[in-house]
Amino acid sequence: MARMTAARAAVEILKREGVSDAFGVPGAAINPFYAALKASGGIQHTLARHVEGASHMAEGYTRTHPGNIGVCIGTSGPAGTDMITGLYSATGDSIPILCVTGQAPTAVIHKEDFQAVDIASIARPVTKMAVTVLEAAQVPGVFQKAFHLMRSGRPGPVLIDLPVDVQLTEIEFDPETYEPLPVHKPAASRAQIEKALTLLNESERPLIVAGGGVINADGCELLVRFAELTGVPVVPTLMGWGAIPDDHELNAGMVGLQTAHRYGNATFLESDFVLGIGNRWANRHTGRLDVYTAGRTFVHVDIEPTQIGRIFAPAYGITSDAKTALELFVEVAGELKAAGHLPDRSGWAAAAQEKRARLQRRTHFDDIPIKPQRVYEEMNKAFGPNTRYVSTIGLSQIAGAQMLHVFRPRHWINCGQAGPLGWTIPAALGVAKADPEASVVALSGDYDFQFMIEELAVGAQYRIPYVHVLVNNSYLGLIRQAQRAFDIDFQVSLEFENINSPELGVYGVDHVKVAEGLGCKAIRVTDPNELGAAFEQARKLAAEHRVPVVVEVILERVTNIAMSTTNDIGNVVEFEEIATEPGHAPTSIRTLKV
Repeated sequence: MARMTAARAAVEILKREGVSDAFGVPGAAINPFYAALKASGGIQHTLARHVEGASHMAEGYTRTHPGNIGVCIGTSGPAGTDMITGLYSATGDSIPILCVTGQAPTAVIHKEDFQAVDIASIARPVTKMAVTVLEAAQVPGVFQKAFHLMRSGRPGPVLIDLPVDVQLTEIEFDPETYEPLPVHKPAASRAQIEKALTLLNESERPLIVAGGGVINADGCELLVRFAELTGVPVVPTLMGWGAIPDDHELNAGMVGLQTAHRYGNATFLESDFVLGIGNRWANRHTGRLDVYTAGRTFVHVDIEPTQIGRIFAPAYGITSDAKTALELFVEVAGELKAAGHLPDRSGWAAAAQEKRARLQRRTHFDDIPIKPQRVYEEMNKAFGPNTRYVSTIGLSQIAGAQMLHVFRPRHWINCGQAGPLGWTIPAALGVAKADPEASVVALSGDYDFQFMIEELAVGAQYRIPYVHVLVNNSYLGLIRQAQRAFDIDFQVSLEFENINSPELGVYGVDHVKVAEGLGCKAIRVTDPNELGAAFEQARKLAAEHRVPVVVEVILERVTNIAMSTTNDIGNVVEFEEIATEPGHAPTSIRTLKV
C-alpha cells in the first residue's frame, strides 16, 4: 500500500472525482493541504482576495457546466466563517461546492486556540454535511462521502474541516484503486407520470413551470421536447431562465412579483393547471398564495421529497430527479400523441404569444442621465445568444430579468435564494474560469459592485477576461424603492462629492479609477447613444488585455422598476410608461402589436 499524508490523499481524491480547479486563500492551518496541492499537481489554484470571494468563485464555476464541482479552500477560524455566505448561497440554490478549511491541532481545538472555531457546527445548517475530521485514517472516506452527498438527491455544498495535525499524519491510501461512490437520485415511476399527464390532459389552459432543478439536472432538451409534444406553454422561473429559449413559441415568459413579464403574469392568471418541475415555489415567484393557487390544479415534481407540500399542497406530488422525470414525460406523451390522445393546445399557446406581442415594457429612452431600461436594450443589441450573464440582486438584476434575453441553459447565472451583495464579481470570475472562451457579462448595481470589488484584481492577476456592466445611480435602489411603503428615504443614498473626482458630481466613488488601480480596464458612459460603442469597446479590450473590463453607466438617481407593492402577481405596478409603439421596445422578442 502507498503511504502518504492525509492531505495528499485528499488531493488525490479531488482529482479522481473530476476536480481540476480550486479557489482559495492559504494560511498556517491549511498549508499542509496547499503543500499537497503543489506536490500532486493537476489542480489549478486561483488565489482570491477574500475567502468569501473564493466561495462565490467556486459557485460560479459549478454553475457553468453540468458535472462541475467548484472547490474553495481556506485556513482556520475566520476563513471558514467567511465562507458561510457562500455555503448559504449554494445550499439555497442546490449548487454543489466543496469547502475545505484548516483547523487548529486536535489537542487544542477545545482550548480556544488561535483561530480555532467549531466551524462544522456553524456551517451545518447551510450544508449537506459539515464535519471536522479528527482521525487521519477517516479522511479518504469523508471526502468520498462528500462527493457522494453533493451529487446525490438535491445537490448542495459540503464543508470538510481538517486539523493541521490530521493533514500531516501519514496513512495508507492507494489512489490508483479509488472509485467514487455511486450517485443516488430518486426517479419517478411510469405510473406516477401517467397520473400527472392524466391530470394535465383534463385541463384546458395548462402551463409548465420549469425551475432551476431542470438546469441542474441537465434536462433542458427534454423539457423543450415535452413542451413541443404536448403543446403546453412553459414559464421558466428566474433560476430556470434559459431552460427554454426566450424566442421559443412555447415560452410564455416569467411570472412573479419582480423578475417577471407583463405577459407572463397575464398568461399565468388565465391558466387552470400548473406542472412544476424542479422548482420550489419561491415567494417572489408566487406572491400571495391565495392569488397564485386560486382556480388551478398543481402537480409538483422535485428531487427533494420534503419540498413537496412545503409551500402549499399540490394535487399530486412526485419525488424525482427532473431529467429522469422528463425522460418519462417525453416517453409517455409521445405514446399518447401517437395514439391521438393529447388535446390540441395550439389556441392556448397562440394566446400566450399574443400577450407577448401586446404586453410589453418600454426600453427606449433618450434621457440624460440615462434611464436603466435603455441599458438593457443596448445589451440585447451588443451581446449575442452565446452570452453568459451573471448577476445577483437589486434593481439592476430585476430590470435585467425583465428586459434581457436568454437563449440557453446556464447562460443566466444568478444567485437566487440568498442574494448576497458582492456575489457578482467573484461568481463571474468563476464562470469565466470554467469557460475561458465564453462571452461572460456581469450585471451589477453600484453597491453590489463595491462589496467585493477587490476580486477584480484576481481577474487581472490570472488574466480572466469578462465584461462587467455597472449601472450606477449612487443609491441602494431596491431598498429605496421598498422604503416607499414606509414613506422614508433613509440611509440608502450613497451620494457624496468626491474631492478627487469632481467631474462625478454627487456620484461619489470613482469606479473607473478603482478598477484601473486593480489592474483592469474601465469605461464610463453618460450618454445613452454611446452605450453600444462602449459595449463593443469593452469586448475588444477584454479580448486584447485578458482582464475584466468595467462599463460604468451613470444612471438617473431615482428609477422605480416595475414590481408588485401588494405581494400580488395580479397587481404589478408599472412605474414607467409602457410600450405603446414598436419603437418603444425595439429589442423585444415579439414585435409590439398595438
